[in-house]
Amino acid sequence: MPRQRTILLVLSAVLALAAVTACGGESADPTTTTAAPATTAAPTTTEAPTPDFKVAVAYDLAGRGDGGFNDLAYNGAEQAAAELGLELTEVTAKAEDTDQDRSDRLRLLADSGHNPIIAVGFTYAGPVAEVAAEYPDVWFGIVDDGTVEAPNVAGLVFAEEEGSFLVGVVAALESETGHVGFIGGVNVPLIVKFEAGYIAGAKTVNPDIEITSTYLSQPPDFSGFNDPAKGKEAAKGMFDAGADIVYAAAGGSGGGLFEAATEGGYLAIGVDADQYYTAAPEVRDVIMTSMLKNVNVATHTFTTQVVDGSVQAGVNVFDLEAGGVGYSTSGGLIDHIVGEVDAYAEQIISGEIAVPSSTS
Repeated sequence: MPRQRTILLVLSAVLALAAVTACGGESADPTTTTAAPATTAAPTTTEAPTPDFKVAVAYDLAGRGDGGFNDLAYNGAEQAAAELGLELTEVTAKAEDTDQDRSDRLRLLADSGHNPIIAVGFTYAGPVAEVAAEYPDVWFGIVDDGTVEAPNVAGLVFAEEEGSFLVGVVAALESETGHVGFIGGVNVPLIVKFEAGYIAGAKTVNPDIEITSTYLSQPPDFSGFNDPAKGKEAAKGMFDAGADIVYAAAGGSGGGLFEAATEGGYLAIGVDADQYYTAAPEVRDVIMTSMLKNVNVATHTFTTQVVDGSVQAGVNVFDLEAGGVGYSTSGGLIDHIVGEVDAYAEQIISGEIAVPSSTS
């Protein structure tokens, strides 16, 4: 099988790119760059791309620089823009944004000729549905949502439960106390998929393992995705109660987990990107693995397909077999169990193991 743990994000590209500018409704001043054509490969289209195609990425709450979800979304769009010689615009969100703010942001991008437009995060579902109907000739891709039914909207969703199953296997194999933890940013169905897969993987290895779970906030409060202090407090409580490995699917709050693990001498599991490379150097040694959610694969695929005309409206699922999820091995802490973890991955891909997406 293809190694799903392969790191698809080229981190050096992110560091070299322009900083994100703040955006709020129609007063936003998006950052626009023109990506140079790639020198190593020609575009896959048989005709030169039309200049009408300009890519835009509208970020989720944490924005680019989060070391994970948003960075990955940008990286995939940037790669496609570079290959196709397209302009790339990025706009940020604010914690206090309303649906009206998001709708205005998308309209601003559509009015300025952007196509395709990538909305990062399920909070854009309502605004995308509204604005896509007003601009039927513009393609919208929405990351982490498959609820918008429109002929010009592609839902880019992932089998997070499959990747989380694999890091649950890692946790159970490596736990010395028989007690592990899970921290979710916000208690929404998307994050429950992470928890469900993690629990299933850990219990497949050790049916008697103790798993403690908590969520940092409840909707409509989404602050749990960007509150490292609260993440640290939750992780410390789990470690004090006997857990020796904790997995956080909590966006920017995961940095607090890494701090707590470093201070207490415990181990942590990252999420989305390979956080061994994106976390601060002083906490890297406690990150045993990360559940890779390769948003870059989805945004690159979507952008390329819009340009070459092969894009499909509706739900587009990026699972373990498609390279949409996986796990990392950076740092070498789990090199001795890679064969076991990969064997479970093979069983998921073959259908021998069906991973639940809900804890109920």
